[in-house]
Amino acid sequence: MNELNVCLSPALIPLYNVEDYIVVIVDIFRATSSICYGIENGAEAIIPVSLVEECAAYREKGLNYLLAAERDGKVVEGFDFGNSPFSYTKEKVAGKTVVLTTTNGTHALHLSRAAKKIVIGSFLNLTSLCNWLKAQNDNVLLVCAGWKNNFNLEDTLFAGAVVEQLKAGEFKLDDAAIAANDLYQVGEHDLNEYLKKTSHSERLKKLGIEKDIEFCLQVDLITAIPVLKEDKLVKLI
Repeated sequence: MNELNVCLSPALIPLYNVEDYIVVIVDIFRATSSICYGIENGAEAIIPVSLVEECAAYREKGLNYLLAAERDGKVVEGFDFGNSPFSYTKEKVAGKTVVLTTTNGTHALHLSRAAKKIVIGSFLNLTSLCNWLKAQNDNVLLVCAGWKNNFNLEDTLFAGAVVEQLKAGEFKLDDAAIAANDLYQVGEHDLNEYLKKTSHSERLKKLGIEKDIEFCLQVDLITAIPVLKEDKLVKLI
């Protein structure tokens, strides 16, 4: 029986043999939501990098790169945009390659690079992602990006939503997956209302971007699944 496990923080990734899993990176507010939306909207690729300096280095590599850098919820000065989903529209990203660094999501991805395969999850592509995972017949590890290595509610709730769709299949759940699913069942009827209490949504509200929160909590808006190929996130075909 395949495993369906939830890693509640990037700090816990060393406790897993990630090479035994398909890893799903989850950073609901807002990196993975924006990545999924950008790939759906025709971005040729999104290159996740860990450091702002790595992102800036792409300035010298050509005009087809858009540079996106976020720290503590804000766009880093001098970059094209951060990780608001509203920056990843067709008009802005179609045919472009985005180089992205964020506080949490790209950090979690880099720590998971030894995985069999890395895909990106969000509420926006929830059912499409779950249907694909069901068809893989493999171990799945949902990696919650959290906030600066701490647990957070929104990523765990999304992990619980995935568990909800997969648990009837041939999967053995770990305790974190069971807990995430229990949490999702508490909040599923009104995700936006339930997640208003989260510390990250409070941070985003102080920045005046409540619309980002509402956007990221839309379920099944898109079908694209970003997958990591070498150093680039591209559309899974």
